[in-house]
Amino acid sequence: MEILDILIIGGGPIGLNCALEAQKNNLTYLIIEKGTIVNSLYHYPLYMRFFSSAEKLEIDGIPFISTAPKPGRQEALEYYQGIARQKELNINLYEKVLKVSKTGNIFDIETSKGGYKAKNVIISTGFYDIPNLMNITGENHPKVKHYYTEPYPYAKQKVVVVGSSNSAVDAALETYRKGADVTMIIRHSGISENVKYWVKPDIENRIAEGSIKAYFNSEMVEITENTVVFKDGNSEVREIENDFVLALTGYLPDFEFLRNSGIELQGDCLNPLYHPETMETNVPGLYLAGVVCGGKDTHLWFIENSRVHAQMIVGNILSR
Repeated sequence: MEILDILIIGGGPIGLNCALEAQKNNLTYLIIEKGTIVNSLYHYPLYMRFFSSAEKLEIDGIPFISTAPKPGRQEALEYYQGIARQKELNINLYEKVLKVSKTGNIFDIETSKGGYKAKNVIISTGFYDIPNLMNITGENHPKVKHYYTEPYPYAKQKVVVVGSSNSAVDAALETYRKGADVTMIIRHSGISENVKYWVKPDIENRIAEGSIKAYFNSEMVEITENTVVFKDGNSEVREIENDFVLALTGYLPDFEFLRNSGIELQGDCLNPLYHPETMETNVPGLYLAGVVCGGKDTHLWFIENSRVHAQMIVGNILSR
């Protein structure tokens, strides 16, 4: 079996950037991706727009041409998938990595379709796969959605949106404008400060005028077939009629996979241990890249500030 210089787990923007850096330096590599190319972006809401401008989403200096100040999901898919095609990147799709182990100086990578060996492994798996659950009765009801794609299914429905981040705010505004009766249940005292600056006044104005109902300092208690039960800011238990729940409470990295790979996780936020100048974890030759580096602090890393991880990692590998 060929022993690769680098095996990259995850075919998102940062995984692609790591592959481009390996390719430029004549290192043998392979990306293994459980879905399609930039799979997380594919599952984003259909009309999502990035917070970042196009140049901040570029990888390997390849221009990202956008017709709008803030690129949307489709433009990003065209850009990143186009790079994978044009650069003929080595990537296996719809193949899930099950286990990473190390014998001596060589990693054994077990997947849903076979096995591989590599001198180095980069985990660049993001955090969009595992919803941050509310852990309440009824959360597994079919009407509860942890992912939001488009507003049309919710026309003329009573929709509860849980959360106050970008995804929750976008869902609330879009479903409201398609005729939904929208109620937001928000744990904090206001809309998140991280919400896109051009969207935040919109949601706050819709709440102020009563078009969208919002309960702050509140938390969900139970979901039934036709209602939701929550505790409001005065600790009063309320029950309202409901057809759908969009529980957009965030997402988490696969901590079990990181632990099973030998990576130490630290503190309440389960921050993975790595060297900030090389991105190498406590397991020699095993690296992290992209948003997976933040543990539960998923707001710390984005495409624009983690693009440099590829150069840091490949530079460290070449220096040995």
